[in-house]
Amino acid sequence: MVSIAINKGRDNVAMLGIGAYRPQRIVSNAEVCEVLDSSPEWIFERTGIRNRRWISGDETLRTMAVAAGERAIANSGIERSKIGTLILATSSWLTLTPHGAPTVAFDLGINGIPAFDLTSGCGGFGYGLGVAADLIRAGSAEYVLVIGAETMTVGLDPTDRGTAMIFGDGAGAVVVGPSEENGISPTVWGSDGEHAGSIMQDVDFLEYMHRAQRLQGTDPEVEKVGRMSLRMAGQSVFRWAAVTLPRALSTALEVSGVAKEDIEVFVPHQANARINELMKKNLGLSDEIPMANDIENTGNTSAASIPLAIEEMLVSGKAKGGQLALLLGFGAGLSYAGQVVVLPPAPAEPSFTV
Repeated sequence: MVSIAINKGRDNVAMLGIGAYRPQRIVSNAEVCEVLDSSPEWIFERTGIRNRRWISGDETLRTMAVAAGERAIANSGIERSKIGTLILATSSWLTLTPHGAPTVAFDLGINGIPAFDLTSGCGGFGYGLGVAADLIRAGSAEYVLVIGAETMTVGLDPTDRGTAMIFGDGAGAVVVGPSEENGISPTVWGSDGEHAGSIMQDVDFLEYMHRAQRLQGTDPEVEKVGRMSLRMAGQSVFRWAAVTLPRALSTALEVSGVAKEDIEVFVPHQANARINELMKKNLGLSDEIPMANDIENTGNTSAASIPLAIEEMLVSGKAKGGQLALLLGFGAGLSYAGQVVVLPPAPAEPSFTV
């Protein structure tokens, strides 16, 4: 009988380098409230957000993903030619065909490698990190570039009190590869399709095209097609999070083999500062353990949220490379993904200065 060959992978993997890109334009709560019926103080009290960054000029999801990827490769010290796979975690690439990852790989000078998009909302980076680690462990790749990049403002209704004040744009990336000691635990992930409608775009692509066709020949100032926007049922998401996330965090610790007392940094998805404080308290993490708060000046950047938050903590000195961190991303789907990781070294080429 013919014997079919198998790949031989590496058991120990880690994040070897991190990179990020933050749009140039800073948008304050006061600017958001020029259109939104709210106040800067109310927004901060409810979300923990003071500012967010929105793309402007020639910035696009593509240019941000490439910039973050370039910095991650440079900061990892790994030769570009060794990057064998690219995973682009995003929900806001503007075309379904072609998908974004091959284009980003071409721009990075690594054309020809397997490159694919991964769409799992705000949990996308956690999903991508889990897939990357398992690809290396299975022997299907040696080094993987994982990029979380979003232009959430492209589909934002500036008058929607449920979303307009929350979201921002940005990109974060990590190079994942073999290491002497394991730096990424098994991924704890899941989804709840029963409540998927709690976060969704308000019209599907086919209906949007039909809407445009029906309005052909009419005065666009009188009858407008409108924009395809994101809607969120905040209370429904909060209830789901209150039940699901504590269990996910506990399970992530359990499968990692790491004790709660060994966790040195907590990096939850930057969705709401109040929710994050509640999660930290319910998990019983010490008050001395630093927790990511990139949301204050970056907003919720969906799949870019966690790598941006890690980079901010490393650059500002709130966390250090080599520390043990608990990650948890969650959002549309409704989906979540969490891991215990060893933080990569602080970037020599950061996306901002302190």
